[in-house]
Amino acid sequence: MRTKYDVIVVGGGHAGCEAAAAAANLGSQTLLITMDMTKFASMSCNPAVGGVAKGQIVREIDALGGQMGVITDRATIQFRMLNLSKGAAMWSPRAQCDKALFSALWRQTLENTPNLFLWQDSVVDLVFDRTEGVRVTGVRTAFGVEFEADAVILTNGTFLGGLMHVGRSSAEGGRAGDAASHGVTESLRELGFEVGRMKTGTPVRIDARTVDFTNLEPQYGDAKPAKFSFLPTTSPVENQLPCYLVYTSREVHDTLRTGFEDSPLFNGTIQGVGPRYCPSIEDKLRTFAGKDSHQLFLEPEGRDTHEMYLNGFSSSLPWQVQVAALQQIQGMEQVHIYRPGYAIEYDYFPPTQLRHSLETKLVEGLYFAGQINGTTGYEEAAAQGLMAGINAHRRRVGESPLVLRRDQAYIGVLIDDLVTKGVDEPYRMFTSRAEYRILLRQDNADVRLTPVGIEIGLVTPERAAFFEQKKSAVESLKNFLHAQSVAPSEISVYLETVGSAPILQSRKLDFVLARGEVTLAGLIECVESLRNFVAENGFSSEVLDEAEILIKYRGYIEREKLIAAKLHRLENILIPADFDFGSMQSLTMEARQKLTKIRPSTIGEASRIPGVSPADINVLLVYFGR
Repeated sequence: MRTKYDVIVVGGGHAGCEAAAAAANLGSQTLLITMDMTKFASMSCNPAVGGVAKGQIVREIDALGGQMGVITDRATIQFRMLNLSKGAAMWSPRAQCDKALFSALWRQTLENTPNLFLWQDSVVDLVFDRTEGVRVTGVRTAFGVEFEADAVILTNGTFLGGLMHVGRSSAEGGRAGDAASHGVTESLRELGFEVGRMKTGTPVRIDARTVDFTNLEPQYGDAKPAKFSFLPTTSPVENQLPCYLVYTSREVHDTLRTGFEDSPLFNGTIQGVGPRYCPSIEDKLRTFAGKDSHQLFLEPEGRDTHEMYLNGFSSSLPWQVQVAALQQIQGMEQVHIYRPGYAIEYDYFPPTQLRHSLETKLVEGLYFAGQINGTTGYEEAAAQGLMAGINAHRRRVGESPLVLRRDQAYIGVLIDDLVTKGVDEPYRMFTSRAEYRILLRQDNADVRLTPVGIEIGLVTPERAAFFEQKKSAVESLKNFLHAQSVAPSEISVYLETVGSAPILQSRKLDFVLARGEVTLAGLIECVESLRNFVAENGFSSEVLDEAEILIKYRGYIEREKLIAAKLHRLENILIPADFDFGSMQSLTMEARQKLTKIRPSTIGEASRIPGVSPADINVLLVYFGR
């Protein structure tokens, strides 16, 4: 059996799976090491993919040639496009998934990926060459096997020093039923890496047979569900399963408060920093003390299981308190749980220790991706894994790293935020983190990134051909709408119906479509020439949506493109890697310290570092821009 590979990926979670698949599909001989081959990309928390900004990331992963979108489509049990009442920049796809099927599909994908090999074991140490600087050369496992590689990608999730808490009880583990990992943190700390602790949590799992659903409010998926992957080989979900809305009450809150003295969050047991945007139920009661009720979502974990997930009820309170509180929720009076909610603490490495390629600054050839970088969420992890896998391969073959810009992808925003700003709590992606939201829509992720995937060799010829067909179809429809006029008599009734002012003379269809009240679907229904053109070409809903958005938002899109272009000049002004910021007395002391620690490679990166003021940037511009 071989023990030498091009790339080794440690960890089989969402980051590790994407990293291994990407590196292998690009041509690197890749080894993925995981502690449990039955839990690839396990949905340890909510069995869902996507959501606000997260859905955009999944479409970007798919556009680049990653796997998450394809696998999600095949495992979906309910699909919803969130924020449809808002502008197109906010539309975000979300899929409830069959948890077991999702993991099984990932295993099937990995086992059938050329150049990819699997090994079930725990990595306990890293091997380095210290001849010139520090370079990673491989890993050692608990079974005593030493594997060599040109690059190592660590995607350890919550397993490094993992410690689980339920009330006053604690146990080592990376998640319920799985052991913690030791050795890697210690190895990196000795090299000078900064290490921190973070905390996350998960709710109770409920036996659906003990829930009275007649008292719950069902929440259904979209009547015409979409999907994540741009490929035509996946289909929208059929026979969707409902989720359910449930509500806490004052009585539920009073019961939960009886466990506060035993809560590891409140009695000092937990030292790690938790996610502000996904708080435990006890956090909610403290933060929103005046609220008498909180909305929760009861969500199925699959088609062939009774297990359900209570979204919004994450907790580390004593299990008896959790059960007593649940039994006071309408519909759950006789509830039985499979396991209680628990909190978990784990090691992470502040991501300012990384380059934008996700390679560490201290060790050549060593990459970090996922929760090890202080992020939270499957989607954020998968995106980092994809980029780390791509860049580990590109480094091996002597190509420059792929770094996505902030106006190019949410993935670019994510990585730039991590590397230049760092984290002081688990990082979660939101649309508000992006400056160019109208450019980074979910509908155009393929337009933005599939050409990049083609260029680097990750996009297959079949996907490339389909992308060109779709792009051509959108352009054809736009051209038709721009060239074809519509008479007032054809659309007067429709315009009156939607509350739009009448047209007094013939107008181009795209001029009419630009109105806020007018929809492309409405125009297709009342304008015969357009209806015939759409039918003749068999345009997909994705083509129709993208063409409509491009017409309706063209003014905003062009404005954001201009703003982005102006700021690109800062990204083109390079800073030498060994530049001595401490010698620049005209910079503030804080700026000198932050710039020395993070070592940005361009003025643009420097401008996004907290503590570096516009005045400091002007100083750098005078020095480097002259």
